[in-house]
Amino acid sequence: MQTLFTADGHNRAVAASTVADLLTKHEVFWLDIQAPDDNDYQLLTDTFKFHQLTIEDVKHQNQRPKLDGYDGYVFAVVFVIALTGEEVSFREHHLYIAPTFLVTVHMQPEPSFDKLNERIAESPVSTCRKSSFLTYLVMDSLVDTTFTALETLDESVDQLQDEVLRDANSAQLALLQEMKHAAVEMRRVLGAQRDMFQRLVTLSLEADRETTAYYRDVYDHIIRQYETVDSLRDLLTGAMDVYLSTVSNRLNMTVKALTVVASLFLPLTFLTGFFGMNFGWLVSRIGTFYAFDIGLSLMAISIITQLVFFRRRGWI
Repeated sequence: MQTLFTADGHNRAVAASTVADLLTKHEVFWLDIQAPDDNDYQLLTDTFKFHQLTIEDVKHQNQRPKLDGYDGYVFAVVFVIALTGEEVSFREHHLYIAPTFLVTVHMQPEPSFDKLNERIAESPVSTCRKSSFLTYLVMDSLVDTTFTALETLDESVDQLQDEVLRDANSAQLALLQEMKHAAVEMRRVLGAQRDMFQRLVTLSLEADRETTAYYRDVYDHIIRQYETVDSLRDLLTGAMDVYLSTVSNRLNMTVKALTVVASLFLPLTFLTGFFGMNFGWLVSRIGTFYAFDIGLSLMAISIITQLVFFRRRGWI
């Protein structure tokens, strides 16, 4: 699906001839391509004449945040961090940034573009006055989306810590491990993205000082997100320590209770073992099979009762 934004408005039915005409007239526009097909790749290759290495990056995905310079344009890869339930995902976006146009390519729908599209539609003349300003709007929209995922993760970690203090279980440990792994991945992506935006600020200082302040604003957001992920890693490490301490304390209490029970029965076990319980009065009354059956039943009942009691106390 394609969406074209120009000073005259936006259009979802885009022909290659229309794009070629805009390129010839050097008019500022933004072309957004979602889930590209063969026709879209042909448009990028034949009409825009983008380098084949960038086309391969778009096709194969799984890139890292980067900023590569080519003849007449810059190719950038930007990631959006999203949260689906408790699972962290990364949406990859490819941007072709030129003096008169911006082309964005992404496989998955980007919800943050909906609000941006409304903003551009309200005032297309002012927003499409410069390609660098359009680039700032798009990058700012993508970067700010990550804040929502990070805030939700921060609340989830706080809630998980409270749950661990109330009743620690193995499911929480598995969730903590997954969140720590996600935090490492987010830190890796945001670290590379921070370096990429730092380079973008440097390039804007050399080419277009007017939009440098806008790019610095986006760069500051990346720095905040990187610091937030570092804080999340510390929180997750603290939550893991709380889990281990809680489990250890609960184990100590369980061992203490079982030690008390074993201590109570220790002298009784010693006495019965020493005397063998071979009292004449007792032996004369347990000589039938019925008495033997009652004895086995009492032993089985005592074992079952202890198992139920230990289960309810959470010892087993």
